Amino acid sequence: MSFGGIVSLLLIVGGVFAAALILIKARQDVTPARRFGLAGAAALVAAVLLVVADFAGLRVLAGGGGGDTPLLPLADLIDRAVDWLVTEYGDALRENISNPIVYAIGFFERFLYQGIAWPAMAIAFALFAYHASRKWTLAVFVAAAFVLIWALQLWKPTMQTLSLISVSILVTALVGLPLGIAMGLSNRFRTVMMPALDFMQTMPSFVYLIPVVMLFGLGTFSGVLATAVYAAPPLVRLTDLGLRLVDKEVMEAATAFGASRSQKLWRVQLPLALPNVMAGVNQSIMMALAMVVIASMIGVRGLGQEVFYGLQRQEPGTGFTAGLCIVLLAIVLDRITQAYGRRMQAHYRAGEH
Repeated sequence: MSFGGIVSLLLIVGGVFAAALILIKARQDVTPARRFGLAGAAALVAAVLLVVADFAGLRVLAGGGGGDTPLLPLADLIDRAVDWLVTEYGDALRENISNPIVYAIGFFERFLYQGIAWPAMAIAFALFAYHASRKWTLAVFVAAAFVLIWALQLWKPTMQTLSLISVSILVTALVGLPLGIAMGLSNRFRTVMMPALDFMQTMPSFVYLIPVVMLFGLGTFSGVLATAVYAAPPLVRLTDLGLRLVDKEVMEAATAFGASRSQKLWRVQLPLALPNVMAGVNQSIMMALAMVVIASMIGVRGLGQEVFYGLQRQEPGTGFTAGLCIVLLAIVLDRITQAYGRRMQAHYRAGEH
């Protein structure tokens, strides 16, 4: 055994001894002498197992992480599972799920770009902003943002991105809201979902694209699916948080008045949780827009594709203007949804009085 192996052995055995000592210390009925004896025995067993495993060829004490052959062939298992899924269900998934959504996105995109003139779209969004906030400043900003996008000659890719984001957020809401509500109502379901949400949020976004592209090929639907998966966790988490932050006294009062479980959910919990839900929608929109550039690498059209072209052609101006349009679109959607959330909550509170 090399010097590095000996040092590794001592470090691991010391860690096992300390961990065992901490765990045994929690028991009040164990004397200090017996506590150290049990911890030492655990460390000795760990040392023996490590030495035996190293001599058996597992190279657990070798520098650099051991050999090149993985002991757990997880990558191979995932490759086989995805290949089987593509072979058995790829065509059916494309025909029954992918094609209808791609058609809907295409129709929505043509409607936004060809069916409505850009001044009408700018005015419509400005009116939405004023209706949500009752502030002319926000309406003027929204109109100016759309005028700037048109002036940059990026209106078509902006409408393509808007259609992609709209459908992605719709899919996210249809899946994320029920999951968030279920987490808010069930501690067991929340315990199961939290690791899954942690996995979805921390997994690099490029990883989502590999199985999605294998199943559905390059194009719009793969971008929608990857974006929806990437953007769903904030909505689920904040919906759950909003339901759990509802005052217990309010729930007790609703129970005292004879409200059923569904009545308490729809008339008490969800209206009071609305600010958190709208915050989740906002965060999902921001994460979906962050996914736009990555989705362009699998053939999704829009502003992300313009940024990607700027990178490929080494044209910083092209990338900056497309990125500026993404920022403007994000701010517009964020301000409008936030304003609608505040107005809904104010309307509900006014109804209480």
